[in-house]
Amino acid sequence: MAFATRLLSRSTRQVYTGQSILRPDYGIPVRSFAKGADGAPPALKGDDLLKDIFLEVKKKFETAIGVLRKEKITIDPDDPAAVAQYAKVMKTVREKADLFSESQRIKYTIETRTQDIPDARSYLLALKEIRVKRGLVDELGAEAMMMDALDKVEKELKKPLMRNDKKGMALLKAEFDKINQKLGIRREDLPKYEEELELKIAKAQLEELKKDATEAMETQKKREEFKDEEVPDVKSLDIRNFL
Repeated sequence: MAFATRLLSRSTRQVYTGQSILRPDYGIPVRSFAKGADGAPPALKGDDLLKDIFLEVKKKFETAIGVLRKEKITIDPDDPAAVAQYAKVMKTVREKADLFSESQRIKYTIETRTQDIPDARSYLLALKEIRVKRGLVDELGAEAMMMDALDKVEKELKKPLMRNDKKGMALLKAEFDKINQKLGIRREDLPKYEEELELKIAKAQLEELKKDATEAMETQKKREEFKDEEVPDVKSLDIRNFL
């Protein structure tokens, strides 16, 4: 069908890169592909570096396409089973192509963006900026609580809290532990929170796929040669047929 290329481009881009469509314009450095890299890469000439990057990306793309050729994706964001299956497919792609999950991507972003921040307040503000850019909602109001905790600690210290101040950071961590307890957040539940995040992302991506497919079919329907053609239900489409 006429929308095959457009639909395939959207689906493979979302699954392969692991991008959240909530913030598609938020870039990640190329070296994020090397999830397990240790230390700095050896110095390379410009052409060699670009060649290596291209070959690495090409390999990962081909791996992702290989998974998509085998796995059935149902474009139905309102069906929990379809959302769970799509999330499972994305996880398989990430594992086989050695890509970041969304949680790993967020962690990597935090580490690289905050490593040179000396004080606790600027660090928390940077976390808020990252959250907003990633399209994540602070539903529990945890940020305001953390800022209140920082105000309390700095008032006790009578100075701004620096991240290398072990005593002050220990006090802040104790306050954060109280917040987590109040909100019912436990460290052992982190895998569950990550799974919930991946399901939210999967649902959002399926909604975007459905929107693109519907728009493409409606555009095609307006063309004279397709005016008598029946528009299929988006849920009946099989992306594997377009690969």
